[in-house]
Amino acid sequence: MGSGSASAVIVPLAPEYAEQVLAIYQAGIEEGNATFETVAPAWEEFDAAKLPEHRFAALDADGTVLGWVAASRVSDRCAYAGVAEHSVYVHPAARGRGVASALLKALVHSTEQAGIWTIQSGIFPENTASLAVHQRAGFRVIGTRERIGRHHGVWRDVVLLERRSPAIT
Repeated sequence: MGSGSASAVIVPLAPEYAEQVLAIYQAGIEEGNATFETVAPAWEEFDAAKLPEHRFAALDADGTVLGWVAASRVSDRCAYAGVAEHSVYVHPAARGRGVASALLKALVHSTEQAGIWTIQSGIFPENTASLAVHQRAGFRVIGTRERIGRHHGVWRDVVLLERRSPAIT
């Protein structure tokens, strides 16, 4: 891992990064405060669930994936055509260097260009770093979904955040 986010380049998330992307996802899963998932999916499942034009990887100078962001549809209903849900994950060794902020900036740009007016995410309240980076990126807390699901047998809350595009009215 290189140092500083200045060396990170944001590129479309391509299949060639699959192994590193899924390893970063699995690391987040194992830490326990990133997702209800217990194991990263196979690439084919991951790939099918994400919108191709709204997923990016942050690469170090040597091409190592530092993190990724990807969005998926919230619903097939036409009323929700402009609403996407996203996830952002950063390699543990690359955290605190602006990687997540750069990825969120790329996601916001791509979604606004595509007419998506709302990006949302659910974050465990214990994941204070993720909550902070999202708020710095213009997301606001909508509320807390209390005891919304069980994670390793324990009820967990999820903070619902959204970013409404000021460019799309």
